[in-house]
Amino acid sequence: MPLLSYSKGATTTPLMEITIGDLLDRTCARFPDNDALIVVEQNIHYSYKEFQKQINQVAKAFISIGITKGQRVGIWAPNCVEWVLCQFATAKIGAILVNVNPAYQSYELEYTLQQSGICCLVMADQFKKSDFINILQTVAPELATCTPGALKTEAVPELKTVINLANTDIAGLLNWSDFYVQGTAINDRQLADLQKSLDFNDPINIQYTSGTTGSPKGVTLSHANIINNGYFVAQSMQFTAADRLIIPVPLYHCFGMVMGNLGCVSHGATMIYPSFSFDAKAVLQAVDDHQATALYSVPTMFISMLELPEFSSFDLGSLRTGIMAGSLCPAAIMQAVNSKMHITELQIAYGMTETSPVSTQTAYNDPFDKRVSTVGRTQPHLEHKIIDPLTGEIALRNQTGELCTKGYSVMLGYWQDQAATVEAIQEGGWMRTGDLARMDDQGYICIVGRIKDMLIRGGENIYPKEIEDFLYTHPDISDVQVVGIPSDKYGEELVAWIILAPECNALSSEQIQEYCRGKISHFKIPRYINFVKTYPLTVTGKVQKFILRELAIKQHLETQL
Repeated sequence: MPLLSYSKGATTTPLMEITIGDLLDRTCARFPDNDALIVVEQNIHYSYKEFQKQINQVAKAFISIGITKGQRVGIWAPNCVEWVLCQFATAKIGAILVNVNPAYQSYELEYTLQQSGICCLVMADQFKKSDFINILQTVAPELATCTPGALKTEAVPELKTVINLANTDIAGLLNWSDFYVQGTAINDRQLADLQKSLDFNDPINIQYTSGTTGSPKGVTLSHANIINNGYFVAQSMQFTAADRLIIPVPLYHCFGMVMGNLGCVSHGATMIYPSFSFDAKAVLQAVDDHQATALYSVPTMFISMLELPEFSSFDLGSLRTGIMAGSLCPAAIMQAVNSKMHITELQIAYGMTETSPVSTQTAYNDPFDKRVSTVGRTQPHLEHKIIDPLTGEIALRNQTGELCTKGYSVMLGYWQDQAATVEAIQEGGWMRTGDLARMDDQGYICIVGRIKDMLIRGGENIYPKEIEDFLYTHPDISDVQVVGIPSDKYGEELVAWIILAPECNALSSEQIQEYCRGKISHFKIPRYINFVKTYPLTVTGKVQKFILRELAIKQHLETQL
């Protein structure tokens, strides 16, 4: 009988039925003197004992300003010590942390504040080119005349308190230092009693999706969702209390705050933030200075590190493991990371915010070909099936269909959006990912592409990822993204956006097309090729393909004039 595209992860290690606050306290009791957190730019170096002390103080400060269980507290800042303190402090009192993307401008910020009902916003004063204070004042001009903690604004009526991390005196804002000391007014028993009243199934975090197909949706996650996901991701890497993880990915995303922070805390390992935002040199310097054993990044970040002119000057010999996520790892990059960065146990992780996020992961000892051609197998306590998107029937092994996942990691739902929740989570608790995938006979899953990204040229279904993977084999290509543009004759034409390798001075479109001939089907050969230096990226390092498509369409139209 043919095998169906269904798999179930191991269940030998039980799920943790514990809140984030209790997990933290348990780890601090076991490893009080271990390094917990190192924040290079702020010169922070906390042991787990000191880390716990700082978190408890911030938790009591939130209680002192009236924050209660279930209320939403927003954090709008780059990677910094205050971000992680707020993450654990809000969890200790049952407040729901809302991750606000540091790239947000006024319209996006207002939407997030309104939709989630944030009552307290902790914010940096600026990040890169964004003036956060000015952006917030645009949304809430009433700040200029209000008393800190008593904001009344028409646009975002639930927002009452804004805490400024910069500690500068700005009308209507409470300084972080003044907020912090207010925690002394609350005794330890009040905090302990509140922490005991929490349940591990309570919602504790809201993260907003990118919103490329409509308004962003607030993915609501529980203690159990993200504790267990962080734990099993780190367990797959064989983490112990001796591991030291570099976290250059943004904390506002699951990669940083779940796989990074909670993965470390669940094992007593060390969190290291090399810089406020990704900087290739800062990452390598942090590995060298702090003898890091693990590193998290997306492919574009690894490429930036490997191509750094002074790369060879850093001692990376302490590295052992790490995760590459966000997109599949090209074989050449995997080889370079294994040999030049000494990360011989580099793993690939796949998932989505709605699944906390990781649902599949390669193992530390998986064969090389599986680590570059698949996203691994089903994680513990989870299930996967691949279905025909039209009929819902489970596909046979090695057939392409939509990937669905089920288990503890599936979100509680979209905040204040029951219709979208019902559409995403099908009968039986199955989450539809929207990703096209295949499952081989050994249970390894290969992501073919997004259903919405599939192109149809002359009646042929084309998956951009397949073409990208082929073009990665060209020695002069560093990175490539393929999109489609409308065509009167064929329905769609292919456009390849290519970043050349540093040592390559020039390459023509004709040379690329000639490289393809005889190796891939003629209809998969890109009609148009653009050479660029960079791609438009999200703050998590993912390529914004929809922008590339818009640029390609505009460029094509201009040539027709």
